[in-house]
Amino acid sequence: MESQTEMSLPWEQSYPESADWHMPLEAKPLHTLMDDAVAKYGNCTAIDFLGKTYSYAEIGRMVDEVAYSLQQMGIGKGKKVGIMMPNAPYYSIFYFGILKAGGTVVNYNPLYADREVEKQIEDSDTDIMVTMDFKMMLDKMATMLKSTRMTKVVVCSMAAALPFPKNFLFPLLKGKDLGKIPADDSYIRFESMIGHGKKPADITVDAEKDIAVLQYTGGTTGVPKGAMLTHANLYINTAQTAAWIKDSVEPGKSSQMAVLPFFHVFAMTVIMNVSTYYGMNIILMPKFDIDEVLKTVDRKRPTYFPAVPAIYNAIANHPEIDKYDFSSIKFCLSGGAPLPDDVRNLFEEKVKNKCICEGYGLTECAPVATCNPLGRVKGGSVGVPIPGTMIEILDREDKKTILPIGEKGEVCISGPQVMRGYYKAEEATAETIREGRLHTGDVGYLDEEGYLFLVDRIKDLILVRGYNVYPRHVEEAVYLHEAVEECIVAGVPDKDRGETVWAWVKPKAGKNLTSDELLKFLEDKLSPIEMPRKIIVKSEPLPKTAVGKLSRKDLLIQEGIKEA
Repeated sequence: MESQTEMSLPWEQSYPESADWHMPLEAKPLHTLMDDAVAKYGNCTAIDFLGKTYSYAEIGRMVDEVAYSLQQMGIGKGKKVGIMMPNAPYYSIFYFGILKAGGTVVNYNPLYADREVEKQIEDSDTDIMVTMDFKMMLDKMATMLKSTRMTKVVVCSMAAALPFPKNFLFPLLKGKDLGKIPADDSYIRFESMIGHGKKPADITVDAEKDIAVLQYTGGTTGVPKGAMLTHANLYINTAQTAAWIKDSVEPGKSSQMAVLPFFHVFAMTVIMNVSTYYGMNIILMPKFDIDEVLKTVDRKRPTYFPAVPAIYNAIANHPEIDKYDFSSIKFCLSGGAPLPDDVRNLFEEKVKNKCICEGYGLTECAPVATCNPLGRVKGGSVGVPIPGTMIEILDREDKKTILPIGEKGEVCISGPQVMRGYYKAEEATAETIREGRLHTGDVGYLDEEGYLFLVDRIKDLILVRGYNVYPRHVEEAVYLHEAVEECIVAGVPDKDRGETVWAWVKPKAGKNLTSDELLKFLEDKLSPIEMPRKIIVKSEPLPKTAVGKLSRKDLLIQEGIKEA
């Protein structure tokens, strides 16, 4: 059999007309995406947030003003600024503003427990955090100012982002959710950073080397590490993805449905950056609400709707789906978790639109590596490599031999979107990137047309609604309880969530422990997405390997969740 590199690239025959695997991919500073959008599409709508619209010219002006203000606060090359907020217009403004000031964006999940936020602030060297005036977030920020290196908090107003009369009613209706901004020099209001009309000093960016975003991921070990994504990584991955959907986009006129959070790399690149590339309108929602999504699609008529399988599944199974018109959608890109064929088929049947394509990628490659071409979808496959991207299947034992077409091995990715490495983690970088290839830890194979099929995950990642949950991280939190002797955490298939988190625990001799007691103990140690949905307390020891390691595989077989 021919190896993958002995053949002419097998996937070229499957490419959409709009894309060319050999297309030139120019590395540029990432903030030039916004500069170019302002120049080409200044009068076009950039963001529609719950009915309040912002043009590219308006967003661009605030980006410049924020960049200037950040420079006055000492932000420049190498300085890290965190963003912790749900989807809101402020995210785009600060994302591009931080980059234009010369800084590096560090994304934070607002649902993280304090312990997780503290670790990330210290590891990433974040000195300034941008957040919103929700009580939950302000309380967290007060803790971080006391316990970490962080010195400043920029606070954005939820009410100010809303249209009238929502902006007037929101504080009245949601007052309990809002916090009071302390009268303290550590806190800076967003309003004080704009309105002056000043532009930032020009900066010099080495797109191939300078870090645009530190995106935290568990990688192959489950210990969170910052993937160093350069300006080139993210700009090029945006251009690669943009080329893939070119046939379904009308620049300056098309629109994207944005229900996935921008702090997640999938939404950051595929929704926010690709929209900016094409001057598209981002129909932005602060969170996923199935009824609001259906109404918004029907009323706002988006062109493009990236999401995770759990969202498509929820839409397909909504009892009133037939009342809503999805005919405007030309492309649905599914990522973040495997897309079951029955979910894709049911979604397309219910919305009466053959529009869904599955892709694949990792945080470490900014994140898109493969995608199915629209109209040439293969069930069970995550598609073919996007322009400039090589997928090779390597022998799992020697990690060097390239395997023939059809043979299963470790999926390895090379291309201009592959990260520089992990921040302050040279050993983990050397283990993950070898000879220019990103070793994914996933097992798969390529067929004769270059389509990639994933058959297993070396990693034990749990994928809950498209979010990565790391068993080791949950186990570490469980082990903090003094009564716990042994613990195994695993993902269990769940129709609505993709997978859900279960924990099996053996108490120490002479100790009593209930599942309710342990769940209460974990409340402030894990985010809601990480919290076990079920805890099984066992009286006998948990299964172990021959060398005495706890065996997740044997446990799942023993519990009847996985076949031997």
